[in-house]
Formats: sequence, structure tokens, C-alpha cells
Amino acid sequence: MRLPTWIAQHLAALRALLVFTVLLGLVYPLALVALGQLPGLHHKADGSLITSGGTMVGSSLIGQSFTDADGNPVARYFQSRPSAAGDGYDPTSTSASNLGPESVVDTIATDPEESSESLLTQVCARSKAVGELNGVDGSRPYCTPGGVGAVLAVFHADGLTGPVTRVVSVNQVAPATPFVPSYQGVPVELAKPGEDYVAAGGVVTPIRGDAPADPAVPADAVTASASGLDPQISPAYAELQVNRVARERGADPAAVRKLVEEHTAGRALGFMGAPGVNVLELNLALDKRFAAR
Repeated sequence: MRLPTWIAQHLAALRALLVFTVLLGLVYPLALVALGQLPGLHHKADGSLITSGGTMVGSSLIGQSFTDADGNPVARYFQSRPSAAGDGYDPTSTSASNLGPESVVDTIATDPEESSESLLTQVCARSKAVGELNGVDGSRPYCTPGGVGAVLAVFHADGLTGPVTRVVSVNQVAPATPFVPSYQGVPVELAKPGEDYVAAGGVVTPIRGDAPADPAVPADAVTASASGLDPQISPAYAELQVNRVARERGADPAAVRKLVEEHTAGRALGFMGAPGVNVLELNLALDKRFAAR
């Protein structure tokens, strides 16, 4: 007895569904799992986990912060770069800040919960903090000495042109002191919470200042990665921290610097990317080699 065409088509579709379910839903995944357990591959397949004293402390692929309960850097450890993933290095919230180079004006609301910092102010604040922690000059171009973006809203008599009639330091509020007392002869005011000086016609004018063109604090110390999970820092940022870590551990800076070199990976395939220092692995080696005082 010959089945109706529509029943034959449905049975053929069902057989195909069962075959591909077995092949792609069972055989293929199990084959990949088995392949991942081969010698030389199983560590990476299992997440590149790192253990210390029999306890899992993290992954060499995901960074983490070395801070105390209040979020302050622990001085005896090398510090990672900033992270915009959740509260920092949260694998379930991997993301960037989505702020770009035009983000230079802070949102200063009357309700502090609604206020937010521009990318420029975040960079300035981080650079100042890193400089203070490591005993170097944390100044950067377009940053105030207080660690916010050095940006003015300049009002002209004819809108975008003409004599300057009013100047506001848009990222500073009382009781701060304006980072420049005047601009083109007009006294600089402090911003007031809730005011939008750009919408009011102010021309955004960043002020470079006299900071060096090549700051002592490297870029990766003040900017988050695109994923927010990068486990590495640049050799330059690691070098910046050597003296502080050595002092906190009572170690010879040369010995700490050698440890940094041992944990510095070169470019992928010799030409892609940039050299990097895995912070977690380096700090574990520090604890093993130089016990903290």
C-alpha cells in the first residue's frame, strides 16, 4: 500500500530530523568534548583554570581585580587594567563602556544617582590615582590637576562667533577651584548641577594644559578593554608598578622585574597584537617567590 504523498513527505522530514539530531546534537558535541580532552588540549578546553594550593583561583583567560573590600588597590599586587564588565571583570556582563572620544562632558545632575562621568573624566581620574599609587606623575593632556576633564563651555556674543561673554568649567562644581581662572579675559565659572551648558549654546572647548605629550601612566592603565575581561596589561604598565610592589614585599626591584619578564608573552605568531603580562599568573608567582610583609 502506497502512502499518500503528504504522509511520505512528513515521514522523510521526521527521519531527517532524527538523523541530524543524533549527528549534530549528540555525536558532534561528544566528539568535540573528547577531542578537547586530548593531552595538550584539555587545559584550554576546561577553561584554562589556575589553581593554587589545590584551590581554583581563576582563569588565565579572564582578568580580575586585586582590591580590598572597599575597592582600593592592594599595593603588594600588580594591578589590572580597568574593566567595564559589571562591577569589574564579571564574565556574565562582559562589555565595554561604549563611550568614545567625543565623551568629554560629564552629566552633573541634581540627583547624584543620575550623574555620570564622561570617558575623559574617567581617564583623568584613573591616571591621577595610578600616578599617586605608584609615585609618578599622573597628569595627562586635557585633564585638570584634580582629575577631571579640562573642558570649558564657551559662550559667544553671536552664538558660535564673536566676543566671549561667559565661560563655564563644565566638569567642575563647588567647592572646586576652576582649573583656569579666566579664558580670553572672561572669568571661568564652576558648573551647577542640573544645567546643560551645551544645550544652552556653550561651545565645548577642551583645554590641553601643560601635561607631557607622553604621559608616565600608559593608556591601558586608564582605559578598559572592549570585553572588560582582558587578563593582561602592557609591559609598560607592569614596569610602572615594579618599584611599588618590590617595596611592599621587601624585595629587590630587579628580581621583581625579572619575574615580570618571565610572565610576559610576545606577539601572537610573532607579529599579531602586542606583548602582554598576565596579571593573575604574575601575582601568584609573586606570592610564591616573595611573601608579602
